Amino acid sequence: MSTNASVLPDNTLADVIAGEQPLNVFLGLSQEQIQAFAALGFSSYQQGRTDEAREIFEGLIALDSTSYFGWAGLGAIELTEDNLEAAEQSLLSAVQRNGTDTTVLANLGEVYLRKGEAAKATGYLQKALALDPDGLDPATNRARAILQGMFLVLDEIEKNPDSFAEGAN
Repeated sequence: MSTNASVLPDNTLADVIAGEQPLNVFLGLSQEQIQAFAALGFSSYQQGRTDEAREIFEGLIALDSTSYFGWAGLGAIELTEDNLEAAEQSLLSAVQRNGTDTTVLANLGEVYLRKGEAAKATGYLQKALALDPDGLDPATNRARAILQGMFLVLDEIEKNPDSFAEGAN
């Protein structure tokens, strides 16, 4: 009787337990399969099924914490639920693994804007714009709109500083 199952090296499970190999290697999951799980998570998220999406993204992190897909998705959910600290941590983890995802950069910029850290927000939003100079990506268009809004508010503050002073009526 023949089998198509590949045999894993004896030390694979030990490597997974030691954190030297991601679980998906032990389970024999390819990057394409990981990406398919990520697509399912994002689809669930877009359909408003955030509990299901959260489970998928957390599962992706458990399968392979070195992949950015789970971190990006979890960060988006945390941002939507206004859990800014958790969103920041997840999105920073995603950026460390892939610094060219414009959606992650725009989300991180929004996190910092909501936290009142305008300089950090501007930096991440501008990074998103730089990656899509033609403005074809919806995430960069969102980043552009957020930046324009920030600049409009700053312009109004400069024009009418007394109107924005603390305690002004």
